[in-house]
Amino acid sequence: MKGVPVTRARASPRRCIWISVAITCIAMTVIWAYLYPPQDYTYPVRDWFPAEPTRELTDEETAARVVFRQILSTPPFISRNPKIAFMFLTPGRLPFEKLWELFFKGHEGRYTIYVHASREKPEHASPIFVGRDIHSDKVRWGMISMVDAERRLLAKALEDIDNQHFVLLSDSCVPLHNFDYVYDFLMGSRHSFLDCFHDPGPHGVFRYSKNMLPEVRETEFRKGSQWFSMKRQHAMVVIADSLYYTKFRLYCRPGMEEGRNCYADEHYLPTLFNMMGPAGIANWSVTYVDWSEGKWHPRSFRANDVTYELLKNLTSIDVSYHITSDEKVPPSLSELICNYYLLRTLCAVVLVLECMQKELLQRPCLWNGLKRPCYLFARKFYPEALNNLMNLFSNYTIF
Repeated sequence: MKGVPVTRARASPRRCIWISVAITCIAMTVIWAYLYPPQDYTYPVRDWFPAEPTRELTDEETAARVVFRQILSTPPFISRNPKIAFMFLTPGRLPFEKLWELFFKGHEGRYTIYVHASREKPEHASPIFVGRDIHSDKVRWGMISMVDAERRLLAKALEDIDNQHFVLLSDSCVPLHNFDYVYDFLMGSRHSFLDCFHDPGPHGVFRYSKNMLPEVRETEFRKGSQWFSMKRQHAMVVIADSLYYTKFRLYCRPGMEEGRNCYADEHYLPTLFNMMGPAGIANWSVTYVDWSEGKWHPRSFRANDVTYELLKNLTSIDVSYHITSDEKVPPSLSELICNYYLLRTLCAVVLVLECMQKELLQRPCLWNGLKRPCYLFARKFYPEALNNLMNLFSNYTIF
């Protein structure tokens, strides 16, 4: 008997179409993700390298970029006992040593402390701070000596190979979370936390000097808080840099040409990392500062201000804010009217114009792509707040 041929089942035309559509969609999604990665995408370390400008580099720039690429491409040392370096920049004594002792208690071997006292050697109230003072020099507000002190702290902390993360703190800083939370947050992050934003106004790009050319262009000039937290590779870049540091030492200072008052501690590091490796920084600081009063100095918290509600609110903020300075009204106009002629009505008009033209910049605080509360520390607190902070510490640090 002849075998009856078996009829093969053919895929329906509709099914073939759906398969083709699915394959096409997947391919387009992959191509789109490659060309337009999401904003919270974390680039590998090799993409932290400085972008090559279109112009021809100077010999000094070429040498600097070779060093930076070597540092950023070298895998970090795998420590068996990774630690966080807590670097305190203070004029003298540290009024919150007892609070920090409570913060560090039970975590010996996971942290190191360094104290840079610029005016007088402090008498320490806590034994964990004894012997942690480094060689220090005088620091003047708004001068390059502030950056020198930061670099001095980083250099000393880098001597310990186990230090993998470096946090700059002031004498008025306090912790907002317990040690375990801070340690996991910093050690687990793929970024350094360095404040960096573009301010088109008189307190931003107006401070730029063309003497910084060709290495630093006005479009690359950035601003940010000096209170940083950075990985070891980025700390080494700061220590290795001499070219861009020299530009800021010479051309970013109070009383420059055309009435410019440039403050190196607000501009040097944000500009350096905006140029050298913007993908490696988070563009916000983990240290909270309240600038809501609109003054030259941030708000300071007294003992009566320190409540459970205040600290709970600080630990729940998950969006970072920046307010740019006025872009159109020159600072000389407001100074002329307000400081010299003392015409209150005109002064009020100028202030209103300035406020109308300021821009509020806000961005979510992303930790490895996930939205998280922004702040691990806060400033500025008066010494009188110590007892309240001590009493509340175990309660507000659970958040």
